[in-house]
Amino acid sequence: MASKKIIAICQSGGEFVTNNEDGSLTYVGGEAYALDLDNQTLLNDFKQEVAENFECGTDGMTIKYFLPGNKKTLITISKDKDLKRMINFFKDSEQVEVFIIAEEGVALSTPNVTGSRSSRTNVSEPEHTPVIPMDMIHPDDLFQAPVEISPPGVYPSSNDEKHRKAAMQWENAITGVGQRFNSFSEFREALHKYSIAHGFTYKYKKNESRRVTAKCKSEGCAWSIYASKLPTTELICIKTMNPKHTCDGAAVKAGYRSTRGWMGNIIKEKLKVAPNYKPKDIANDIEREYGIQLNYSQARRAKEKAREQLQGSYREAYSQLPLLCEKIKETNPGSVAIVYAKDDSSFHRLFISFHASIAGFRQGCRALLFLDSTLLYAKYQGTLLAAVGVDGNDGVFPLAFAVVDEETNDNWHWFLSELKSTVLTCPITFVCDFQRGIRESLHEIFNEECHHGYCLRYLAEKLNNDLQGQFSHEARRLMIQDLYTAACAPTLESFERCAENIRAISPDAYDWVTRSEPDHWANALFGGARYGHLTSNFGQPFYDWVMEVNELPITQMVDVLRGKIMELIYTRRVESSQWATRLTPLMEEKLQSETSKAGSLHVLPSHGSTFEVRGESVDVVDIDQWDCSCKGWQLNGMPCCHAIAVFECIGRSPYDYCSRYFTTESYHVTYVESISPIPNLENPASAEVDAAVIITPPPCKRPPGRPKMKKVDAFDIVKRQMQCSKCKGLGHNKKTCGKVNKFEESDPLLLTGLETEDLEGAE
Repeated sequence: MASKKIIAICQSGGEFVTNNEDGSLTYVGGEAYALDLDNQTLLNDFKQEVAENFECGTDGMTIKYFLPGNKKTLITISKDKDLKRMINFFKDSEQVEVFIIAEEGVALSTPNVTGSRSSRTNVSEPEHTPVIPMDMIHPDDLFQAPVEISPPGVYPSSNDEKHRKAAMQWENAITGVGQRFNSFSEFREALHKYSIAHGFTYKYKKNESRRVTAKCKSEGCAWSIYASKLPTTELICIKTMNPKHTCDGAAVKAGYRSTRGWMGNIIKEKLKVAPNYKPKDIANDIEREYGIQLNYSQARRAKEKAREQLQGSYREAYSQLPLLCEKIKETNPGSVAIVYAKDDSSFHRLFISFHASIAGFRQGCRALLFLDSTLLYAKYQGTLLAAVGVDGNDGVFPLAFAVVDEETNDNWHWFLSELKSTVLTCPITFVCDFQRGIRESLHEIFNEECHHGYCLRYLAEKLNNDLQGQFSHEARRLMIQDLYTAACAPTLESFERCAENIRAISPDAYDWVTRSEPDHWANALFGGARYGHLTSNFGQPFYDWVMEVNELPITQMVDVLRGKIMELIYTRRVESSQWATRLTPLMEEKLQSETSKAGSLHVLPSHGSTFEVRGESVDVVDIDQWDCSCKGWQLNGMPCCHAIAVFECIGRSPYDYCSRYFTTESYHVTYVESISPIPNLENPASAEVDAAVIITPPPCKRPPGRPKMKKVDAFDIVKRQMQCSKCKGLGHNKKTCGKVNKFEESDPLLLTGLETEDLEGAE
């Protein structure tokens, strides 16, 4: 049976307009084409069909759509799976609106014109489109001096077509007499773009608060324009315009002032689509599309200006935090959003946890949380603390996060206190670092109601650092490998065997392991339930989100994270509605894997609910206590192959003995709640901001050194050490070796012989 087709209304060439009342987006202007879609449609084929209709290329094309019932969040389609997911979202609808956005100079058939309020008349097609030669601009003069552009019709590089397409977007920025603008700055910007697109430069004859007159800079040219305010309004209107040039286009060289603000106006349109637009990419795109060369610093300053135009300043964002907290609690009842300032009104800390996350964790997630932190690299820095749970399909479930001025014991204690009042689930298992005040705070706040599992990655780092200089590179690598094996060992006997392997390498390393409190990290001794997750970087997908937005103003960063969590909850709810298995897909796969191993096992009844299972080893299973001597059932919450062999023998279903958190029903409960959009957050009305609560940025300075961007795996932290070629000791060479220096004092001739021997060996 053929799959159902839906109609995709593909729109391009317009712009998104924000509704000031609810913050929703509306697409205005442009052209539209209708295309058929079904589950068999591939993304590349869809792009090709779109390109044919809009007469453009597929390179740089971005396709976006709104989630059903949500006009604030745009979802990007980047692969075939995304396209099928969109079709699945709208399977009950006849059509879906799709928005085509061209990047990197790809021009679609309809120009994106935003300079005027009124309808515009058509103008004649210009004969020439200018391109700015790269060798005509000095980088240091970019934001001060006039920039020369090529004569009309002369194109200096092989990328002329892209340059022309970029300039064509501005050909109709000025349309003629009667065109209206909101302000003189809007009019000047439109005039600026119009001059670039038509290849001429101009000068102001009058540039006043109520009128502006400009004319072509070429001597004797008749082109001119005059605009002034309309009576009793603040609107600006073009009163007269002579659109004809009488100058010699082949001889004139036009110029314009490329200010930082003007460059920011160009960049901000791309920042809307790609908030993580890098300065290096900005410089490359500006050179490719407009022929202007920017160095890194100029591109970074222009990006800051554009971001300020879009999102407001970093300083103002802190003053909006009380409003943000109120908006979160107003639009998402039951959420927790608290901000604190110090006595001097500077920002101290912010705690956020949405009701959908709180309810989902309480009702459907295991009592297991991963704590970790990540540095923020925005203008005022800071640290983000996070608590991440795990859903029934072993997926990341963000529960709560906080932004603090710095990572201190006091801030961790405060975060965990807020977390306890939010979660209200005990007993609970935490997997996190064993330093930075976390250990003491957990014990003080949760008392005996929690289990603290040390993150194995941090433990391996400490082992490596403590033993560095004492053992060779290979010896330390083997010890860390044995440490991981010991942590995963399910029984006390297997743990002791791994510990003996470490003792065989070094008794000192063995003593270090026994002093490191194995009851907090070894499966054989740990009292909590970690379900096989031994490191706190389980929540890495969430921290990757943070890395994408950690340079944004704090209010924008929080809102982007809210949007990502909102999309995550919605997507998983929709996807799980199609599941037909009793367990989640990943747990179903694990259960089937264990079932395949059970076929070769032999079951012997013992007494009551106890059975003996023979295979490569002999294990004892107690089905009433959900216990097996291999400890796999207890550690993972799912029957091991020995238990499944017993169930098959006595005719019971292994599904009845799986943890309830692994069921599809619990998964549905986890994602039953939704996060609601927050309107008017980007541009709050001045009356909404409480002037009585003033929060200023924290007085933080960027820490010295290169930022640490990625946490390395424990096996990658073992670096090869320097080894002396004489005494074979570690941490020094033969020149700084104490033994060699002793020889030098006692017998210089002997030292000469030793050095000669070492040199020959090295050769």
